[in-house]
Amino acid sequence: MKKKLLEYFIKYVKIDTMSMEGQNQIPSTMKQFDLAKVLVKDLEELGLEDIKLTENCFVTATLKSNCNSKCHIGFIAHMDTIPGFSGTNVCPNVIENYDGNIVKLKGIELNPKQFPFLKNLIGKTLITTDGTTVLGADDKAGIANIMTMLYYFKNHKDVPHVNIHVAFTPDEEIGGGIDAFDIEGFGCDFAYTVDGGDYKDVEYECFNAASAQVTVKGLDIHPGSAKGQMKNASLIAMEFNNLLPIEERPEFTDGYDGFNHLCGMRGEVGQAELFYILRNHNKAILNRQKNDFYNAMEFINKKYGENTCTVEIKDSYSNMAEKIMEDPRCLDRAYQAIKKAGFLPTSTPIRGGTDGANLTKRGLNTPNLGTGGYNCHGPYECACLEEMENAVHILIEIAKE
Repeated sequence: MKKKLLEYFIKYVKIDTMSMEGQNQIPSTMKQFDLAKVLVKDLEELGLEDIKLTENCFVTATLKSNCNSKCHIGFIAHMDTIPGFSGTNVCPNVIENYDGNIVKLKGIELNPKQFPFLKNLIGKTLITTDGTTVLGADDKAGIANIMTMLYYFKNHKDVPHVNIHVAFTPDEEIGGGIDAFDIEGFGCDFAYTVDGGDYKDVEYECFNAASAQVTVKGLDIHPGSAKGQMKNASLIAMEFNNLLPIEERPEFTDGYDGFNHLCGMRGEVGQAELFYILRNHNKAILNRQKNDFYNAMEFINKKYGENTCTVEIKDSYSNMAEKIMEDPRCLDRAYQAIKKAGFLPTSTPIRGGTDGANLTKRGLNTPNLGTGGYNCHGPYECACLEEMENAVHILIEIAKE
């Protein structure tokens, strides 16, 4: 099974599937269909039924129960890689029996002093980038794990299993792709995104999320005659940012801490704009963070004049824990499966986005499972083949009847 898992993974990461911000279409890049078509072929070879490739680049398929089970469980992974770092011409580097030393790549190195988890991978198979691209373990490790689970059941027909539904989705990295997913057509009691790191982890607590745009209007006058009249919008925008709690910036937070992240800005004397994302696992505290923005706006407007500053806040997604705890079957099944596979389950709060938050909000409880990948979203990304295999064993246990 390990050989097939590696075969799937290497094949998938070599296919360029970078998504792109700012596109008014799903998928945001047509090259995501390149992987989708390969997956359709692989699913056909495994003999799955109801294989579909939609116009929005969703691949779905079903492996029907071999024991008349009434249970329907979904497994989901996304095909795209981040737009912020190249996923073109990926050259995976397979290191068997990793010795725990520094791995030198093109222009960078994987150093155990910087990445202590490497010491836990000594003797195992490490898969890295060549140093110039992402690896794509986020989330092609998840795809390969799901495909290997299907491969196992097709080659072990005596092992009873539930109705297994799989979906491979576009544009997770830029958000919004999952909006076009047909939950009702998927037909599952609950599902799992296979898109985490630690293979023993079940992630079901995520942020409540919002975005904020702050617009500051200034008064642009020739600097030679500006005394008492000029209002420099860029400087006022800087002042606005300094009114927000410094300790709630991302670089000072972890665990269940929320944050306000200034992720973009542009400005001149006449007008300036600040772009934030707001995050907190606690909805009440997130509302207090929103009020901090409105209070800062009120202060600026009192100081510089009415309508100098405006704040627009939009909610993005909610903490899926509340919905999942109303019907925790998906958690119970995952915890039991991890134990049956011989591991001790853990749960850590997600400090990022997940398609599962959207799906859970829309009625399909979807916690997140680990894949065996590390250091996603950059050239230091890597994966451990043995940990990916452990993740496959957990998927198999979840799907067993």
